[in-house]
Amino acid sequence: MVAGDGDGRAANSITKGYVELLDEARSEVREYAVGEASRRYDDGAVFVDVRDAPELWKEGRIPDAVHVSRGMLEFCIDPESPYYVSRFGEDAEYVFVCAVGGRSLLAAQRAKEMGLERVASLEGGFTAWRDAGEPVEPADPTM
Repeated sequence: MVAGDGDGRAANSITKGYVELLDEARSEVREYAVGEASRRYDDGAVFVDVRDAPELWKEGRIPDAVHVSRGMLEFCIDPESPYYVSRFGEDAEYVFVCAVGGRSLLAAQRAKEMGLERVASLEGGFTAWRDAGEPVEPADPTM
């Protein structure tokens, strides 16, 4: 039984779910299939991996990708923050990566809201990248 107002909904029901949030992000952010993402990678796009560190240690990482966990993204993008990552100051395209594509889509949307103009998300995430045989390396657990 859920506590609520008698209609079966919780008293603090959300008004927008994750599916709606992802749909909104898709309408605002470009998604690249692995083939296009690989071309962007070869052309120097900055890949930003927003997975949590234990995910990288277990699964590996895309070589040269910047690791910024999703929870720290806004702090790492803002040059006024003590957590600023200087790679976000480059004139580059930023391709966000997570495990399967949801977090990276939301991260790219937020980065765009913050003023990064050229952002995209890797459709299918790291899983699709790895399964397509694209470059992967072990992640350093001391990072």
